[in-house]
Amino acid sequence: MNAFKAFKANVPIAWSPNLYITLVRGIPGTRRLHRRTLEALCLRKCNRTVMRWNTPTVRGMLQQVKRLVVVETEEMYKARKQKVEQHVALQPPLVVNHLPAPSSASAS
Repeated sequence: MNAFKAFKANVPIAWSPNLYITLVRGIPGTRRLHRRTLEALCLRKCNRTVMRWNTPTVRGMLQQVKRLVVVETEEMYKARKQKVEQHVALQPPLVVNHLPAPSSASAS
């Protein structure tokens, strides 16, 4: 099963006050009505996320373009962003010392 399909199947959007909507599929080749719906949601480029209030109007628009978008609740969005930030976080630099190690026992 596709990761996005599994992700979308488990989203409880009925109780969340805010919805984070991400466009994950391209607009070219879609129906004019779907393009207009995405334009109304202010989704113009792939992998862009917008926040919308959870209203029946917005849920109807999402139902229309559900194969093009991923819907997240606020908690899911923050968890995903935090995971991405931790993944991209800078690691301490690796210091390589090319000098010979000092010997503790001196030659007698």
